[in-house]
Amino acid sequence: MAAQIVENEEPQLPQILIHRLPSFDLPFKAQLVTRFRLIDPYASSDPTAFFSSPQAQSVRVLLPVGPSPVTADTLRCLPSLQCVIGSSAGVDHIDLAECRRRGIAVTNAGSAFSEDVADYAVGLLIDVLRRLSAADRYVRSGSWPVKGEYPLGSKLGGKRVGIVGLGSIGYEIAKRLEAFGCSIAYNSRKKKPSVLFPFHENVCSLAANSDVLIICCALTNETHHLINKDVMTALGKEGVIINIGRGALINEKEMVQFLVQGEIKGAGLDVFENEPNVPKELFELDNVVLSPHRAVLTPESFTTLYEVVMANLDAFFSNKPLVSPVDLE
Repeated sequence: MAAQIVENEEPQLPQILIHRLPSFDLPFKAQLVTRFRLIDPYASSDPTAFFSSPQAQSVRVLLPVGPSPVTADTLRCLPSLQCVIGSSAGVDHIDLAECRRRGIAVTNAGSAFSEDVADYAVGLLIDVLRRLSAADRYVRSGSWPVKGEYPLGSKLGGKRVGIVGLGSIGYEIAKRLEAFGCSIAYNSRKKKPSVLFPFHENVCSLAANSDVLIICCALTNETHHLINKDVMTALGKEGVIINIGRGALINEKEMVQFLVQGEIKGAGLDVFENEPNVPKELFELDNVVLSPHRAVLTPESFTTLYEVVMANLDAFFSNKPLVSPVDLE
């Protein structure tokens, strides 16, 4: 059998194709199955067979799980597809150009993860500045009685923070850091009329006027390696980089070189270019905090994500406006 229907096969229920990597699953699939007829190719011993089966011809809704790639080849196997209901904030894993060409609507997680990611970004920044993880290792290794007092960290309050990408996540980060007494500036595709923070048209200018650069913009062809040696040079030796966006937003090789050579002060990284592979040079640096792409993941965020996904599905099947549509223009 090319694909298996998960639990509920009542024909009157709307049909959804779950598209996922082998290691990923929806935490709320059991809830979805009460409302929808789910097709999961990975329930079969040959997941790829589904996409060449007659069953694929009638699929109208695709629900990719996490970062599961939705390529042009995948889309071509689904000639009736009308909507991709994304379950992540970023959509760089979806071929948006092909969706635009075909007139396929795309949604994302909206603001489901914004607060949790913002909390994590601030946590990474405090950790880098105050050297919390490094201090923990210092104590656990028994170095404190032997080597004495641990080196001082830096104060967060008063720092100039540049946010690259002032969307819902960036704005939540800004609110939190304002409460710490930081000054905020930002760079986005365009200036936001309702935002009072200073706007910089290019990232080099933002970096030159910041002590901290927080990266939370979308990964596109235009933003790939947006943070390069020119930006890091502008940020300077006392500058800190926090990345909770996508790994490829930063030229990782250049960043590693800057960190190893002391050309920037530190970094807090939740994402990497070739996950789960992390440059080994970073393992030895106490001024770098590493995290396994977990900024978005809390039980609370999954609950909110389920609500957003359900709202988008209900809207689609009711011919109403989608709740969190992605602009494909």
